[in-house]
Amino acid sequence: MIPVYEQFHARRKYIEDALEYARGTHTLEDIWYGIVQGDLQFWPGEKSAVVTEIQIYPQAKVMHIFLAGGDLEELLQMEKSVRAYAQTIGCNSMSISGRRGWLRIFERDGWKEVCTTIAKEL
Repeated sequence: MIPVYEQFHARRKYIEDALEYARGTHTLEDIWYGIVQGDLQFWPGEKSAVVTEIQIYPQAKVMHIFLAGGDLEELLQMEKSVRAYAQTIGCNSMSISGRRGWLRIFERDGWKEVCTTIAKEL
């Protein structure tokens, strides 16, 4: 089995590309630290990578897809694995942050837009 750090390093380009849309909230090192600490989950594909976080609220447990990059078809397949895992750990929903274009891709599988986030640099 390939160590997680080697898998992470081999797919760093996908994560770095996705981080470009995170508005400077995290560095690649922050993501690695979150994975090591167990706050983030790393999902390596052959030509893709996904980073998730579990968000726990008083009335909900959400599997949030925080970063995703790489081959689109592979990412669509990976979502199914993430969803299955989310269900096994008791999540009652999933969410994705990203460019609006992701909605067109995922809405065919039952995803819907529930809010829009806007931001202003200070």
